[in-house]
Amino acid sequence: QVQLVESGGGSVQAGGSLRLSCTTSEESSDWRCYGWFRQAPGKEREGVASIDRYRTTLYVDSVKGRFTISKDNNKTTLYLQMNSLKPEDAAMYYCAAGRSLDGRCFRPISESKFGYWGQGTQVTVSS
Repeated sequence: QVQLVESGGGSVQAGGSLRLSCTTSEESSDWRCYGWFRQAPGKEREGVASIDRYRTTLYVDSVKGRFTISKDNNKTTLYLQMNSLKPEDAAMYYCAAGRSLDGRCFRPISESKFGYWGQGTQVTVSS
């Protein structure tokens, strides 16, 4: 079982930045798709970004140009750099890992593709 632990959440003013981190229990995971999701109160969980073994990235339209997903060289840590934060970005953010037979991620960024989840880290954006 893959263990995922998020960190880096907190409170920030609109226009500010946060960098979320997610440590994994795997030293290397070529056959996985990794992603970040978020869930605001009263709303369904939303796929935010994903990254595959080739570091090809996907983003939901609402965060394009503001958020960047990345992973370290050893593929033990996943990141989500969030810039120009808006109040509507406030949510519980989760990192996730899913099995990928070819090591690639494909649209859409769907939670059904991810079998392993972190506990979440809260992001609050004040205006």
